[in-house]
Amino acid sequence: METRVKQSESLTRSAFLLAFDLRKDRLTERGALGYLLRAAALAELLLAGNLADESGKARALTAPAVEPGSLPAVVWEQIANSPPRSWRRWVQKDHGKAVGVVRDELAAARLISVERRRVLLFRVERITPRKAYVSRRLIERVGGAIRGGRPVGRLDDDVRVLAALATAARLSTVVASRRETRSDRFQQLSAPVEPIATALRKSVEAARAAYSAG
Repeated sequence: METRVKQSESLTRSAFLLAFDLRKDRLTERGALGYLLRAAALAELLLAGNLADESGKARALTAPAVEPGSLPAVVWEQIANSPPRSWRRWVQKDHGKAVGVVRDELAAARLISVERRRVLLFRVERITPRKAYVSRRLIERVGGAIRGGRPVGRLDDDVRVLAALATAARLSTVVASRRETRSDRFQQLSAPVEPIATALRKSVEAARAAYSAG
């Protein structure tokens, strides 16, 4: 059965809120978050029929009915105005800027607070959730989906896709260890967005390897 995500739901906003470590009251996984958000935007567009997979490359179809300036709108414009490129290319492009775009959306919706201050010559930004219960509920549902509490076919579409992307990014708020991420479960979760989940996994692995290598 084809998986579709409702237009009213935002995978990008949910992915951002999923990355809050509520015990420490802060955003975690800053290095991987941009990749995750780009992948969430791509998944949202693919599932809504705005993008298609063409031999491992993203191809733009119809323009999405989303708010101008939102991350899915930005990503679709980039793809529509470029020759077909790999999903990994679109996961990685401007991933640093993706965090700011979604941060500003959530701040405007009063779902997060953003505090900026200077420490010596550096500007420090602290982002905290205004409604921690929203993140807590997301973490519970997505974490449960990853660990296999319910058959994949009985999961809500947004939870299934978020679980696949969070697993691909090894998001620490919902993935405690590699042992929790069974390969067969990941394959089932990611089936509707497989090329994007694979591109995200490879992008995050490459970024972490580069960081470790110094």
